[in-house]
Amino acid sequence: MTSILYIGGTGTISAACVRRSVTLGHDVAVLNRGGARRPLPPEVELIGADIRDAAAVRAAIGDRRFDVVAEFLAFSPEHIATDLDLFEGRTGQYVFISSASAYEKPPRRLPVTESTPLRNPYWQYSRDKIACEDVLVAAHRERGLPVTIIRPSHTYDERLLPTLGHWTDIARMREGRPVIVHGDGTSLWTITHSDDFAVAFTGLLGNPAAIGEAFTITGTHAPSWNQIYGWLADAAGVASPDLVHVASDTIAAFEPELGPTLIGDKAHSMVFDVSKVQQLVPEFRTTITFDEGARRILAYYDATPDAQQIDEGRDALFDRIAAFVRSAG
Repeated sequence: MTSILYIGGTGTISAACVRRSVTLGHDVAVLNRGGARRPLPPEVELIGADIRDAAAVRAAIGDRRFDVVAEFLAFSPEHIATDLDLFEGRTGQYVFISSASAYEKPPRRLPVTESTPLRNPYWQYSRDKIACEDVLVAAHRERGLPVTIIRPSHTYDERLLPTLGHWTDIARMREGRPVIVHGDGTSLWTITHSDDFAVAFTGLLGNPAAIGEAFTITGTHAPSWNQIYGWLADAAGVASPDLVHVASDTIAAFEPELGPTLIGDKAHSMVFDVSKVQQLVPEFRTTITFDEGARRILAYYDATPDAQQIDEGRDALFDRIAAFVRSAG
């Protein structure tokens, strides 16, 4: 039995990994502040502490050691430095969740592999993840830190809508109002269900061959954005959604907050080679494609009225963009 400490443990990706670790019979503890976004299996030990409060974490874990520490909440080199102070020498494997958005943008060639350069001048989030990786790689080289780096791309579950407006887009579809799609909708986007991701992730935990290595974990399912919106419309019962295609640069001009995630990631076709992780976890493959994922998402939201939150600011923004594009056309 492997002892695993998840830092986070209730997010889109980590909750699925916790569930699978329990299913596999591991001894699982989760460290977070409480108020779980997703319920934890009853077998999981909850350690209540804020990872940003090092003294509180030390008090909560005492002198315990873990076979694996899986870090889902580190977003800057300062976070990594705190983790190393807390856990280095007390775990056989430190697993850092980085991001596939760290790979160079725009990509010079597809599919993207683990040897693709890490460079994203458009998105600070991605640059911070790269900086985290740099600290960990140096620690591995200099003193043998047993690190494994994971780079997921767009990973979702039934609670996470992958579109610009999330539930606002579904509401607009059902009302017959225009829905903004970046670009011409034909770029390919690898989208991975968290249950599939969890198979690969847990297969690397406690695996000596994963130490000192980085792995891209995505599925092999890469539909176009038009397909993604179309499957969501179909699941929402909308036969002919009013999709308005808008250049990513134009969207970013209207709403700078959207620029980094579009120009620094979603505007490009992103297809990944996952053969490296499959060599260690041969059972990993895509089992849930987004046509099925869309049905699960709509089933969850339709059954959960409290989740049907309209972003009024984003709603008004989409009206302005649609009006601008159509008046210019």
